[in-house]
Amino acid sequence: MDLGIAGRRALVTASSKGLGLGCARALAEAGCDLVMNARGAEALEAAAAAIRADFGVTVETVACDVTTPDGQRAVLEKARGIAILVTNAGGPPPGMWSDWEREDFIKALDANMLTPIALMKAALPGMMEAGWGRVVNITSMSVKAPIAVLGLSNAARTGLTGYVAGTARQVAPHGVTINNLLPGIHDTDRATALDEAVVKARGISMEEARAERAATVPARRYGTAAEFGQACAFLCSQHAGFIVGQNILLDGGAINATL
Repeated sequence: MDLGIAGRRALVTASSKGLGLGCARALAEAGCDLVMNARGAEALEAAAAAIRADFGVTVETVACDVTTPDGQRAVLEKARGIAILVTNAGGPPPGMWSDWEREDFIKALDANMLTPIALMKAALPGMMEAGWGRVVNITSMSVKAPIAVLGLSNAARTGLTGYVAGTARQVAPHGVTINNLLPGIHDTDRATALDEAVVKARGISMEEARAERAATVPARRYGTAAEFGQACAFLCSQHAGFIVGQNILLDGGAINATL
């Protein structure tokens, strides 16, 4: 399918690995020129070089912490005039309600709520003026069904969801859509870290931990970054202009809900 976005510029944050990289590669495959961001310069440059070689698109990189004001300024300076914004950030560490103090919540809010909001506030006026734009926020299935050990993520990402619900309806008359993608278990570094915590806590092997978690998913497997990226690219396409303010699960059926 021709997604109709070849030649458009897209910013994808936290895109050197995992789901962000899956989204960047899918957009590049559709013909988008990219601005990619990540903290680690080495992994970022390697990912960008591979995309240039595989798809022949222009890729600019900004190695910085996008959750900081300085990082946001650096990314936004490079990403002027973008038509597509994909926000992504690693989730806060797991734990229990008794583990977290105010500072822990502030860090989670900065990364998983306030940074996407800041990027949207900067990018939306240009999109609205152009009469076309796409924003996709990578959040989590935990906004539909909370995950006890991910309370910091539950709180911050749910806050972002509320912000998007109202904002998406305000910008839609200008040809701009905002939607959220809610990943479940995907085969990424984040999943590995969570599995390693189970291995340490229960004294089982990594293979056993992964098998147990995969068994909780009706699809009986972890998702892949590539298939996640293709879903993101569709939401960014010319065909998705009537999808506004939605929270779309990519979880293999793990959330057991009718709606």
